[in-house]
Amino acid sequence: MGFDTDVTLRPAGAGAFDVEVPAHWRIGPGATNGGYVAAVLTRALEAAVADPERPPRSLTVHYLAACGPGPARIATTVERGGRSMTTLSARMTQGDATVALALAAFGGPRPGLDFQDQPMPEAPPPEAVPAWGPVAGAPTFASRWEHRVCIGGTPFTRAAQAVGGGWVRLREPRIVDAAQLAAMSDGWYPPVLLLLDQPRGVVPTVDLTIHFRATVPLAGAGPDDFAFAVFASRVGAEGYWESDGVIWSRDGRVLAQARQLAIFRLRT
Repeated sequence: MGFDTDVTLRPAGAGAFDVEVPAHWRIGPGATNGGYVAAVLTRALEAAVADPERPPRSLTVHYLAACGPGPARIATTVERGGRSMTTLSARMTQGDATVALALAAFGGPRPGLDFQDQPMPEAPPPEAVPAWGPVAGAPTFASRWEHRVCIGGTPFTRAAQAVGGGWVRLREPRIVDAAQLAAMSDGWYPPVLLLLDQPRGVVPTVDLTIHFRATVPLAGAGPDDFAFAVFASRVGAEGYWESDGVIWSRDGRVLAQARQLAIFRLRT
């Protein structure tokens, strides 16, 4: 099944939508990748706004419980609809359990000061970099992505820093939109895994914030285009670590910035 099928919504009343969470976005038994959850929430919020002139600008998701494969419902609420911006909330449930809460801001482009002091790192073109993984034991959702590593190496290599990145795209041809950017924001392997020499635990997300810095799809975008992403973790303390990510278009335009707080849960 393709990404669009995976995030297909069925109307379920005023501001509510049903979705079938697919098993192939799992990170482990009974738990779904946070990027997928952010993507399907983005789709639901877009449907609630129902205005293509107001794309998403900010999305924050708090993950309250593991989201497993199977049916889920997303209930959206327009908290405020102004002349230039709409603020919404969303609650994702499975049965009686709330698995995610989200706040989002949608707004159209406006005149302002345009600059970009966050250049894309220099890297070989994706055609010159071999695809990596997924390796044995990798989470199921990793098979949805094509990664071409240019920065920081791969997990479990005892790297000096928790920084990783490179070219990335879905394995299926598809033009990048906001839902795909949301998924991509948690679609690279956690950078903290570079510091380890072997798998030693799981790293569930506490919260994820995505700032959408460009209206997508970009003009001239193609279904086979790669994006370039870098994710870095600089502090691990008291069982928690953060990841800061930036996603660029192939020509170097910042598409999204993402930050998450996650738990490092050691296996016993």
